[in-house]
Amino acid sequence: MNIHEYQAKELLAKFGVVVPRGHVAYTAAEAVEAARRHGGSAWVVKAQIHAGGRGKAGGVKLCRSEEEVAAAARSLLGKNLVTHQTGSAGREVKRVYVEEGCDIARELYLGLLIDRDTGRVTLIGSTEGGVEIEEVAARSPEKILKVAVDPASGIEPFHARNIAYGLGLEGSQIGVAVKFITALYKAFCELDASVVEINPLVVTGPGQLVALDAKMGFDDNALFRHPDIEALRDEDEEDPTELEAGKHALNYVKLDGNIGCMVNGAGLAMATMDIIKLHGGNPANFLDVGGGATRDRVATAFKLILSDPNVEGMLVNIFGGIMRCDVIAEGVVAAAREVNLHVPLVVRLEGTNVDLGKKILQQSGLPILAAENLADAAQKVVAAVKEAA
Repeated sequence: MNIHEYQAKELLAKFGVVVPRGHVAYTAAEAVEAARRHGGSAWVVKAQIHAGGRGKAGGVKLCRSEEEVAAAARSLLGKNLVTHQTGSAGREVKRVYVEEGCDIARELYLGLLIDRDTGRVTLIGSTEGGVEIEEVAARSPEKILKVAVDPASGIEPFHARNIAYGLGLEGSQIGVAVKFITALYKAFCELDASVVEINPLVVTGPGQLVALDAKMGFDDNALFRHPDIEALRDEDEEDPTELEAGKHALNYVKLDGNIGCMVNGAGLAMATMDIIKLHGGNPANFLDVGGGATRDRVATAFKLILSDPNVEGMLVNIFGGIMRCDVIAEGVVAAAREVNLHVPLVVRLEGTNVDLGKKILQQSGLPILAAENLADAAQKVVAAVKEAA
């Protein structure tokens, strides 16, 4: 689960992470009032959407008068902001964040994530702040600093000092950085975050470190421990199909292809997408119905996949262990009849009650293509989609 910048800053500030003063606003009048509360002679008005690249897309505006603050808010609120992460449709800006100006001497990058290779929380730093970290990694990988933290001992001052030295900080800035990084690590762990990204982390003229921007994502499996964080969820920022899938305990991620995939088991789902690509197709989604799915959940998954207008064919790939193939078959048949199946459908079943499952499909009267194995299934669905095009 992701949250907005202003929400991330509110959470981080509680752990001692230094952030600029700011207030969220839903109207131009509220934006002006926020600027007045901050005082000063410069403010920044930021569009609040769950996407990076807002600055390059015109979603971050520096203002030097209350009139400019009002104009900036009006130019953003209710408009669709298109960034490299939103797609061509963009995201509607429903709120802005009005923040006090900042004396910026340097812009750095600081992030925390869980490195799946080491199984450790890893600090990532770069002197290339204000730039997408993926761009830095591709262009200048030597400018990416990584420090892994042993979960048994937790963060130590030397972890933070290694990052600080690598960022070119010196003198009293080192102590400031140790305090900042330690607070950030504590927030990451105690809030069960999956990623924290400060970009840019700025060094001010007086030598302080300030989180000028903040992005946070959380492990959905840990949200039961954090009802206050779950309450921050903005469903308007989430894909409606993914949101609906979550309500039915389905693991669904929308992709850019045209072949829908319904599979049980995350590993098998990944393998299914890979083999579709291998045979020249493009998966439209990742969908794991789980090991103990019911007929109704299977039917719901089937309908969710077909609700994507980009889907031009569908592959159901089930290995029945705990899951019974006849239950899958019944769910597929029920859903196909309800939605009036209009795209090629290939089904591959193996495992518990496989013969009964195949019989249910055969007797359904629906134009279902049976596959003997995974390679056969992928070849058939890719060919059927190309033929129907």
